[in-house]
Amino acid sequence: MKLITWNVQWCRGVDQKVDPARVIADAKRIADFDVLCLQEIADNYPDPLLGGSQGEDQFAILTALLPTYTAIPGVAVDQLGEGGKRRRFGNMILSRLPVLQAYRHLLPYPADYNKPSMPRIAVEAVVRAGFGDVRVITTHLEYYSRAQRSAQVEALRSIYAEGHGYADNPRTSEKDEGPYQAYARPADTIITGDFNLEPDDPLHARMAAPFADGTPPLADAWEAANPGTPHPPTFRIYEKQQPGDPELHCDFIFISDGLRARVTSIMVDTQTQVSDHQPVLLTLE
Repeated sequence: MKLITWNVQWCRGVDQKVDPARVIADAKRIADFDVLCLQEIADNYPDPLLGGSQGEDQFAILTALLPTYTAIPGVAVDQLGEGGKRRRFGNMILSRLPVLQAYRHLLPYPADYNKPSMPRIAVEAVVRAGFGDVRVITTHLEYYSRAQRSAQVEALRSIYAEGHGYADNPRTSEKDEGPYQAYARPADTIITGDFNLEPDDPLHARMAAPFADGTPPLADAWEAANPGTPHPPTFRIYEKQQPGDPELHCDFIFISDGLRARVTSIMVDTQTQVSDHQPVLLTLE
């Protein structure tokens, strides 16, 4: 199973060109991926609301560009635009593996009046890989407000633990019907995306902290596969707010304990300039 996670900055490259097709082409260059997790997907935010955009529905365009994949969009920001058309911004998962069930988890958004911020979401797809079912969750945490980001990390931990509880206590033998029909929730879980924090941030350690109820802790896949090796940069390599700004390392893949032995490689493509972030590729077997 090959998974790519990528904050694509509303499909805008370092050259300021917005091109969803270029994003997909570059992802295919990186790997013959099974699952593509994307953050910062936009609909109806024309320039100057989002630089370079024509207001295109990127959720629809990206879905059409991968016709053999199941698209699971997750809208975090839903606003009234000109002429009554909605403006949408969020994340999405595209999977050529069967998607058994999808979930959309709105993350906490506590008031922090001194900081700009936006609503955030975690999108989940339960996919059937060759080795078994896996929960794939992708998200994009708040950039400006640490209070919101902290609350969102706690929510991600709760979402993971909640799903693990269903894995321990399935209802698949029950005769529920329609929307009540129960599907098994796998214990194996991937949580990935742009966390807007550095590897030495206490919130990174919090993501991998033990659970009081005995839920197996998560692990940073890079650290599990490359112990003692620093994270490669994933942000502001080529596009900087100020000349000389440091490179950042904020795009992570966390995995549940059962997937540790399945990690064969994890790499960051530090060459592409199709976004201001770099894509991360995880391979499991």
